[in-house]
Amino acid sequence: MTKPTVAIVGRPNVGKSTIFNRIVGERISIVEDVAGVTRDRIYSSADWLNYDFNLIDTGGIDIGDEPFLEQIRLQAEIAIDEADVIIFLTNGREGVTDADEQVAKILYKTKKPVVLAVNKIDNPEMRDMIYDFYSLGFGDPYPISGSHGLGLGDLLDEVAKNFPATDADAIEDDVIRFSLIGRPNVGKSSLVNALLGEERVIVSDVAGTTTDAIDTSYIFEDQKYRIIDTAGMRKKGKVYENTEKYSVLRALRAIERSDVVLIVLNGEEGIREQDKRIAGYAEEAGKGVMIVVNKWDAVEKDDKTMNAFVADIRDNFQFLEYAPIAFVSAKTKQRVHGLFDKIRMISENHALRIQSSVLNEVIEDAVARNPAPTDKGRRLRIYYTTQVSVQPPTFVVFVNEPELMHFSYERFLQNRLRESFGFEGTPIRLITRARS
Repeated sequence: MTKPTVAIVGRPNVGKSTIFNRIVGERISIVEDVAGVTRDRIYSSADWLNYDFNLIDTGGIDIGDEPFLEQIRLQAEIAIDEADVIIFLTNGREGVTDADEQVAKILYKTKKPVVLAVNKIDNPEMRDMIYDFYSLGFGDPYPISGSHGLGLGDLLDEVAKNFPATDADAIEDDVIRFSLIGRPNVGKSSLVNALLGEERVIVSDVAGTTTDAIDTSYIFEDQKYRIIDTAGMRKKGKVYENTEKYSVLRALRAIERSDVVLIVLNGEEGIREQDKRIAGYAEEAGKGVMIVVNKWDAVEKDDKTMNAFVADIRDNFQFLEYAPIAFVSAKTKQRVHGLFDKIRMISENHALRIQSSVLNEVIEDAVARNPAPTDKGRRLRIYYTTQVSVQPPTFVVFVNEPELMHFSYERFLQNRLRESFGFEGTPIRLITRARS
């Protein structure tokens, strides 16, 4: 099920990062009282009442050397492209500015719902400051205070009213959805063509030539697949070519709709920082993961090259130690069709459910072999373990005192589960709870 996406748009220094952090519930964006300091994470999951959604802080989309108003325009346009609902944020203390009116002009062109928020209304006496903002033409302005957290509930109620109806694309149980993510020019489009055996996606050596994500349905050995090609992570135009973070936004949308994510690396270029960032999002989303090294035909190699590359991947992607690695060539189709078997295997592991009695035998055996260490004379006691969900497999471990579960012991238990049940290609989650 695809979650709706909300973007916070506005001129610099109206408090976009503060509001982003308030809604997300943790300090993700850097906040400082200087225009243009948001450099950190610009995309996160959030929830309000019964709604889960994605939130974009457009202030973090760095447009490089563009003039001030041009940067605002480009950031707003990216948000319009990506969002289902837009929060137009203004600063009540400064009133309506020329830059606010510029943002409003851009937002008039979108058919997407826009909710106007007036920030820095820190107490009830300041509410009169909102009336000037009716002139922007977006209906009732919502007074809020990022620094005190006031008014956000009313604002989010209005945002949630505008969420699109949930899509039904997740209902087909027999379809395995997978996406190919990675930096531009790692060969994602060529790989899709090689998998499909036909030239269905335009391929070019210029980074960013695919303009939109493309879904393709395919049947291989009686299994239905849906390929979500994210080569369209960048759109044509200067802003998209120069904005790495934009390509990450596109990847995130595809990750969310996938069961299995193929992280595509360029064998000729090796591993880059952005590869790790994109892979981190796939792991965080709890998806099945496979690492695919493309363009392997173009690499000069001897009998040690592949092992050295595997070691490099394991070193750089320690958080994906469970992910299988494949070396392929879209150009020569070397090992390409073997990917389908791996994808199917990962999808099955991602949805694997373990019988409670068997699960508890494995955990009891692990604890008997390696009891938890003591902490100030207290020892962790594990009473019972149960699997609460799949995709990814998630287990609740009932214990005497949750704070005694050290991350190293949790890791030991995860490793025992992997040894016993496989789980290749899927993350597994352990949640520790006190027995009531």
